[in-house]
Amino acid sequence: MNITKSAIAGTLESSDAQVTVCPGTDGIQLTLSSPVLRPYGERIRQVVLETLRALEVDQAEVTVVDRGALDCTLRARVTAAVYRSMDRFENIPWGGLDP
Repeated sequence: MNITKSAIAGTLESSDAQVTVCPGTDGIQLTLSSPVLRPYGERIRQVVLETLRALEVDQAEVTVVDRGALDCTLRARVTAAVYRSMDRFENIPWGGLDP
């Protein structure tokens, strides 16, 4: 899938994450911020990249502002942002993207 425009999913509330995707030209450029970056940053990065790979996104600028989101929440936010970037709001394969 190609990211065709910028899109956001999620909130900055506790236990959530805000994911922004933008069109990219140099692979996946991931920016991550989180108050739990030291203990969980690598896992957050892994979940985001696995979800993008499952969605077949290979060119994007992705920003994640994490507030303690669980893996399932991160997957849902990344998926929603990617589909929103393509103006696709129906027939989304929720739950069918587990790596």
